[in-house]
Amino acid sequence: MPKKIYPNSTTTAAAATESTRIPKQISDKQQVEVLTVWKKSLLFNCNGFTVFDTNGNLVFRVDNYRAGNKTEIFLMDASGKTLLTIRRKKLSLTDNWMVFDGETSVNPRFLVKKPVNFLTTKDLAHVISCQGNSKELMYEIIGSYAQRCVAVYDSEKRLVGEIQRKEAKAGVTFGGDVFKLIVQPEFDQAVAMALVILMEQMFGLKRSSSLGRLG
Repeated sequence: MPKKIYPNSTTTAAAATESTRIPKQISDKQQVEVLTVWKKSLLFNCNGFTVFDTNGNLVFRVDNYRAGNKTEIFLMDASGKTLLTIRRKKLSLTDNWMVFDGETSVNPRFLVKKPVNFLTTKDLAHVISCQGNSKELMYEIIGSYAQRCVAVYDSEKRLVGEIQRKEAKAGVTFGGDVFKLIVQPEFDQAVAMALVILMEQMFGLKRSSSLGRLG
């Protein structure tokens, strides 16, 4: 590995203060988590993601064989347990994805939709609840995934998550395959990472090698 991708414990305090847009009323509750996302699987011949916390511990992983099913993705914890399953909605004219708890295929937790007119707006996607009959907007995602500059706002317009470029020491900038995921205390980190996966599915540069199921 040519560069040290994940931070160590000595950089925790500095990393947590890099996002100046975090609302004070939210960040004061408890510590904001700054995860390092590496767009690479730890397994040979796989696409995916590997995610570390500020101490360099593995938190999440996505390991998907390149020839696998391109419409089903599993977000796993460090031990390989499936936390969320992401499935593309069938017979949909746009990018619509359902997210389920564990490996279930019923009672989706939420739906992520790409707006039809996303080219003329800052909106990248809307996250809509599938619990009950309300179909309420849970989160709005805006910005540019290609530039690794994305913000996630909740239904009350509070900033709850961000994707940002990652810089190493001495001003060295990592490529787009390594970036930061900043998660507010009340925002589920697994959900935040699921949204990262979907940003890659919707706006990634190498969609021909999109993520598929781990066999």
